[in-house]
Amino acid sequence: MKRKAKRFCSYCGSKTITMQEEGVPRDFCETCGVFFYENPLPVVSTILMSDRKVLLVKRGKKPYKGMWCLPTGFAEAGESIEDAALRELEEETGIQGSIVGLVHLDSAANYYYGDLLFTTFEVEATGGKLSRGGDADDVKYFPLDRIPKLAFSSNKKAIKAFIRNKSDAWAILDSFSLAMADDLTGKKKKNLLSDRLIDVIEKNAERIAGIWLDDVTTNRSTAGYHPVNRQDLFQKAYTIISQFGRWLGGFYRDEDIRNFYMELGRERNRAGFKLSEVLSTLSLLKKDIWEFALSRGMWQKTLDIYMALELDRRIVVFFDKAAFYTTKGYEGKENP
Repeated sequence: MKRKAKRFCSYCGSKTITMQEEGVPRDFCETCGVFFYENPLPVVSTILMSDRKVLLVKRGKKPYKGMWCLPTGFAEAGESIEDAALRELEEETGIQGSIVGLVHLDSAANYYYGDLLFTTFEVEATGGKLSRGGDADDVKYFPLDRIPKLAFSSNKKAIKAFIRNKSDAWAILDSFSLAMADDLTGKKKKNLLSDRLIDVIEKNAERIAGIWLDDVTTNRSTAGYHPVNRQDLFQKAYTIISQFGRWLGGFYRDEDIRNFYMELGRERNRAGFKLSEVLSTLSLLKKDIWEFALSRGMWQKTLDIYMALELDRRIVVFFDKAAFYTTKGYEGKENP
């Protein structure tokens, strides 16, 4: 969007004319022999977050008076673009900050200012106190899912880019916090990233059981299982894999694990299997579930890697409980 033509030379005061330069019409002073260039105005914006809420400013002056925007303003001559962003942040919100990184660049045509070049940074607070500046009617943190209509489309684009760049990291942090919780049961279990793998494991339970069956009937650590009926072994493995899937989904309680594996231990004792062999069958099944999950292409990006590591932790927790109660049942000890 072209701003109004320059009528007089800013150096000598002579009237300017329009002259072509490299095919572009520009204002020109014949007296000074100088072209005047119209460049986009540099605009800076900052994204400051607190508890997944973004700090916005309610504009107190035209244009867009009464509308919300990121802390935004023009860079001044003689200051870096980063310094301009931090200056505007402090002037409009009272918060002192430091630059974390570049979030977004955007060109925009504005009816009031002409062509603009928006540079948006992520910042972190280092000092100051939240308070509205002279050009602001209000300052407030907004949840990312309840952001009001913004004065500048470039602000909207920048926030979308910020959310897109942070979404994987936030998902990992949220899932990690839940995974480390002591009361990882019921509804909480359904919010973990590795929940995406529940269907993979449950839908492929028969394949995993088949892989385990080949392991158990050939591995030296489970020699006592080699002559056992393959269908009986297959059904037992299928049951355990299904239990694991239900436990991931929050539908299989620790009490259920205790009761099942205590009885499994007693049953294996009566059948004459060595405890080391019984525990080895569980260890092989844990390995086979883990390796099958990895074979589903889980190492393609950071989120996939975290999901795999989280699944590994949950596999370990489940099978550690299973081995513990199986041992107690085998030894005839009812109380854990």
